[in-house]
Order: sequence, then C-alpha cells, then structure tokens
Amino acid sequence: MNEPLKVTRKFHIARRHHGRKQLRNGSAPDVPVGRVPRIAQLMALAIRCDKLIRDGVIANQSELAEFGHITTARMTQIMTLLNLAPDIQEQLLFLPRRQRGRDMIIENDVRPIVQTFDWKKQRRLWSKLQRSVEQAEVSSR
Repeated sequence: MNEPLKVTRKFHIARRHHGRKQLRNGSAPDVPVGRVPRIAQLMALAIRCDKLIRDGVIANQSELAEFGHITTARMTQIMTLLNLAPDIQEQLLFLPRRQRGRDMIIENDVRPIVQTFDWKKQRRLWSKLQRSVEQAEVSSR
C-alpha cells in the first residue's frame, strides 16, 4: 500500500522574554526609542533565513515559507534582499528608528535596486533613493 511521504525536521526555537530588565542598582537600562523600520526587519529576516538554509536547519525557501505561514512568492521577495550589495544591506539594517509616521524607505522603494545585479548600479540607485528621501524629509518639516 502507498503511504504518504512524511518529512520530519528538528530545530530549536528560542523564546524571548519581553519584560524590562533591571540593572543591579534597580534602574532600567536605556531602551531605544521608536520602532525599527520594516525594511530593516525584512533585511535581518532574509539574513537569518539564509543562515538557516546554509546550516541545513531548513531545506529550502519553500519549507521556510510553509514554516512562516507565508507564500513561497513572498518568501522569495524577502530573500531577494540578499542580492543587494553588502554595504547597502548594512545601511538598511542600521536605518534610524522612527518616532512617528511612516518609514522613509519602504520595500517597494528598494525592489528596483534589488532587481539590478550590478553592485555599482545598485549603489547609484541607492544614492538616488537616499537623496530623494532626504529631500522629502526636509520639505515635510
């Protein structure tokens, strides 16, 4: 009789405690104010997912998508951020936190840059995007 194929993988998921930590003198540590831009979160997620695949914890992007309860297409969109030049990835990761309002750089702004495989062209497009964001920020004040 043909039985359905079942694949089982083991991996560890660490739980994080979200309570405020107290220092020994009773004062709370400095907590960054504002929220991390979504594009920075997605860049960090892409790097983490790539490491899970390289380490053999997860077989491929399809399995990641299933585990994350998202479509394979969405997982592909996230993972394409890894095509960015390393310096652009770093700048995305360290974008300043936003106190209020929408993020100045969103995923749709970065997609045309991701689709360019030449890092020199990517850097030119990235500089152009940064200039337009700076201009928009100045004009909104």
